[in-house]
Amino acid sequence: MTYLTRAVFAGASLLLLLAAVALIGFGVKDALEAMRAPDQSGADAVLDVLGYVIVAIAVFDVAKYIFEDEVRRGNEKRSAAEARRSLTKFLSTIVIALFLEALVVVFKTAREDVALLIYPTALLIASVLVLVGLGAYQRFSATVEEKVGGDDEAEDRKDKAKRKAGA
Repeated sequence: MTYLTRAVFAGASLLLLLAAVALIGFGVKDALEAMRAPDQSGADAVLDVLGYVIVAIAVFDVAKYIFEDEVRRGNEKRSAAEARRSLTKFLSTIVIALFLEALVVVFKTAREDVALLIYPTALLIASVLVLVGLGAYQRFSATVEEKVGGDDEAEDRKDKAKRKAGA
């Protein structure tokens, strides 16, 4: 069952990787077509490509996260610190992508209709809330690690001793 699970996660991460590459390709294709059109602004085309690339980076990072945590490592036991670092790296990329996408939408909306700036502003606020949530998670988990850190190491030593005894 472990091999089947790893194969499914590997397939999913490969599909996400291909989707990220396709997003970049379609973004560049659309931008080139928009720049050739006489009625389109080149700046709008560049902003569209930025949006595609930002989403592609976020999708790629999700694929990388799935591959590293589920395919490469599998079900092996991880310490609380390692899980915190892994989740923090993943969420940091998502937060950066959210901020960048919000900035792109702000610029596009400001060029078209300033009255619609409420939507990119809401996206910026959501990004800030995710960042604050990540900070709170970091703080609370670091506090727990200080209290339980020795217990994680003791569990690791017990697991290693069991493996040596069984070998």
